[in-house]
Amino acid sequence: MPSKRILFISNGHGEDNHTSHVIQTLRQLCPSLEMAAMPIVGEGKAYRNLNIPIIGPTQTMPSGGFFYMKRLYLLKDFQSGLIGLTWRQLQAVLDYAPNCDLIMATGDFVSQTFAYLTKRPYVSFISCLSALYEGRLRLNPLLWHDLNSSRCLAVFTRDSYTADDLQRQGLSKGQFGGIPALDWLVPAGKDLHLKANVPAIALLPGSRMPEAARNFCLQLQLVVEIAKVMPESGLQFRAALIPDLMEQLDDIAKSQGWQLTQGILTYSPPESSAEESPIVEVRCYSDAFSDILCYSTLVIGMAGLAVDLAVAIGKPIIQIPGEGPQFTYQFAEAQTRLLGISAQTIGTKPATSEILKQAAQRVVETLQDSDYLAKCKENGPERFGPPGASERIARLLLTYLGETEEKLPLLPNFNNEGKDKRM
Repeated sequence: MPSKRILFISNGHGEDNHTSHVIQTLRQLCPSLEMAAMPIVGEGKAYRNLNIPIIGPTQTMPSGGFFYMKRLYLLKDFQSGLIGLTWRQLQAVLDYAPNCDLIMATGDFVSQTFAYLTKRPYVSFISCLSALYEGRLRLNPLLWHDLNSSRCLAVFTRDSYTADDLQRQGLSKGQFGGIPALDWLVPAGKDLHLKANVPAIALLPGSRMPEAARNFCLQLQLVVEIAKVMPESGLQFRAALIPDLMEQLDDIAKSQGWQLTQGILTYSPPESSAEESPIVEVRCYSDAFSDILCYSTLVIGMAGLAVDLAVAIGKPIIQIPGEGPQFTYQFAEAQTRLLGISAQTIGTKPATSEILKQAAQRVVETLQDSDYLAKCKENGPERFGPPGASERIARLLLTYLGETEEKLPLLPNFNNEGKDKRM
């Protein structure tokens, strides 16, 4: 029997990430399945890391896919060839799709319309959309048409509230998917050199360069302010950075007045003597995201999906706006509506010294509020539902490909392994 073939279409870095975790689960369930991808935004690193063939051209645009945050970004994308690139990507999809048994589209109306135009059966995962933002999901007519198509077999959502909202609006194929990356958020045993019974603060500056570098500089400035407010606290700071950002740590340290030694940043006030110990240190890792997130008490976040994951496992979030293009005040404010009580945004513009001082005080207040911390542990799981999204979605895809449940292997219940550790 010839192997089945599925094409993944996604328009966004977070969407690539969601899909990559579904792909990893599919490989466990059905190794013979042929898979290819068309990332519409960026280079598709999540697919390339899994050696998934990419069928069309890719290019990183100035906006990083976040042109809706500011019209100027869209103009820059146009100048960089956005229209021509999108047309070539669509042609690649239309050329490849006739040989596919199924399409999975992750993202908003762009990826869904690509899938619709293939005239092949497809499954939608509208991972970037949620009714939690406004209480009701208001879909544009084009996307509503795509999702209502008879060729659209199912519509997965990131949270159960949105699935219920779609059902109320008459889209019966809407169903809860979840966050696929949550299934793989289990400590790997990385030694973070943490002290027992001392609050640990995770720094998540994002994954898109050069914005992540700018964000991390702001976070280091915030860390200094926190150390000034709680000089005797012994707080522990751990930064989860991408490799490209790790390579710039020396330059960042020099620009911010820190010292760097083997991945450890230390800060001493300019007026201190050489004999005095640094007032604070930040240990940086490029290979310990899950461990840092799971063992943290609080997260200083300037990211999208990474912050969602932190909230999902019950962590409180402090957000400070940056310059963008992604993590602006508009993005942070929207995150606050999506994440509920777990996320607190300080300031309404790129963080100034005064905003950083306010954020430092809020960190202290949050760490001392045991009732609030307990509510965060309840809010996250309630908002994003249980883990298991990658397996839920993967098994349904295989069902549409004709695989019966009896033929599929049982996977280890890794969602529960380390559950207490990460909470």
